[in-house]
Formats: sequence, C-alpha cells, structure tokens
Amino acid sequence: MKTVYDVQQLLKRYGIFVYTGHPKGDLELMQEELRGLYDMRLITIADYQKAVLILRANVRLN
Repeated sequence: MKTVYDVQQLLKRYGIFVYTGHPKGDLELMQEELRGLYDMRLITIADYQKAVLILRANVRLN
C-alpha cells in the first residue's frame, strides 16, 4: 500500500466508499473509517498504520 488509491481500495473491500467532494474531508473520513475497521479487528495493525501514514501525509499536502 503506497497511495491514497490503495487505501480507497482497502476500504472498498469492506463496502466503504468515501467521497464528499472535499479532498481534505475525504482523507479525514477515511481515517475514521480505518479506525473503525481496526477497532473491529477487520484489518491488521500493519495495514492500519500504513494507511494512516499515507492519509496523514496527504492531509499535510492539501
């Protein structure tokens, strides 16, 4: 997992589609959804950490 697109594909596997029309809002909402998946033990800590790092880096850029 290296890009925001990869994170979106991970979320899509669980039926989660995020598009608000506001890029920064999308990234923040994706972080919340990832936290929920991790809390329910549906994704590994490694996937969670990689995805959050990718999203945080992109929040800073936007």
